[in-house]
Amino acid sequence: MTRQTVFTLLIIAFVISFFVTPLGDYSKIFLNRVFATSPTIIQPEKRGKITDYDWKLKDQNWKFFNFEEAKGKVAFITFWTSWHMPSQAQLKDVQYLYDTYGDKMKFYVITNEERAPVELFMEEQGYTFPVTYQIIGEPSPISLLKPPGSYLIDKSGSIVIHQNAIADWDNEKVDKLLNQLIAEKPSL
Repeated sequence: MTRQTVFTLLIIAFVISFFVTPLGDYSKIFLNRVFATSPTIIQPEKRGKITDYDWKLKDQNWKFFNFEEAKGKVAFITFWTSWHMPSQAQLKDVQYLYDTYGDKMKFYVITNEERAPVELFMEEQGYTFPVTYQIIGEPSPISLLKPPGSYLIDKSGSIVIHQNAIADWDNEKVDKLLNQLIAEKPSL
């Protein structure tokens, strides 16, 4: 075999590994993170507003609670599933946000999955943010986004960020915005 043939076979094996081995999964998650951009901040005059916070959800202990608890607080909402690679890629940044701002704002990391696969995934990945479980069919005050869609809501209920795809939440722009929103007085 010539060098060219060996090189070509190695390239083909590498490409095939992306489809049939765990290396491919890790690589796809890594590439999702690399190409994620900072979320787009909605201009104040174009922001929608939540008027009704009545939304029933379940916490990580499978107990019912109401989204009303977020009224007057900064809230981060993201939709995810444990099997969805863009969701998996974004969760590292969600963990950063929770570690940094978990005591200053509300976090709703929402899944529509059953509890067992989510708990296993969280344990395997070492994530500690609280998981929120969506109740299928329960009316919501916001549009339910496909994973990894996210919202950032300020204290007065205005939607500051409405992100439909994976985003880079671990950056100076987001930190500056969150610190500003947390410091503001609510205007309900």
